[in-house]
Amino acid sequence: MNPALFFTEVASPLGTISLTATDHGISGLYFEGQKHWPTDSATWQRDDGPRFDAARAWLNVYFSGKGWGVLPPLDLVTGTVFQRKVWQALKGIPKGQTLTYGQIAEQIGAPNAVRAVGAAIGRNPISLIIPCHRVIGSTGLLTGYAGGVDRKRWLLEHEGAL
Repeated sequence: MNPALFFTEVASPLGTISLTATDHGISGLYFEGQKHWPTDSATWQRDDGPRFDAARAWLNVYFSGKGWGVLPPLDLVTGTVFQRKVWQALKGIPKGQTLTYGQIAEQIGAPNAVRAVGAAIGRNPISLIIPCHRVIGSTGLLTGYAGGVDRKRWLLEHEGAL
């Protein structure tokens, strides 16, 4: 049985962000119009209460440019073992830095799985907090981002990585 998913919406400089959460933490962060929007969103229950306070506070600090803030509790309720391994590696990319898809593949011990790493990154359910925007192509190009390449560019510029 899947846990109940609650959601709220937050305004940001990049448009409306939808946050989802279980009773254990944030399970999703989606930009308006993002690719790979969850298919179960019709069953989400609206909750604008305190369960999202830590995530709202983190987003406020992040978008203010005043630092990183304290990460809210996360609850990854989706993903294969491989995807979760990739998402865990993304959490280690420092603000203001980037890695390539190949570097992530090397980090997780799957150097020949660059395309699979890219696919897993594209399915990251907690974008921004799990910083998939910090992954770039081997030539330095801003390849793909489920939230849109313009948002990826904005985020990397905001973090001082471009």
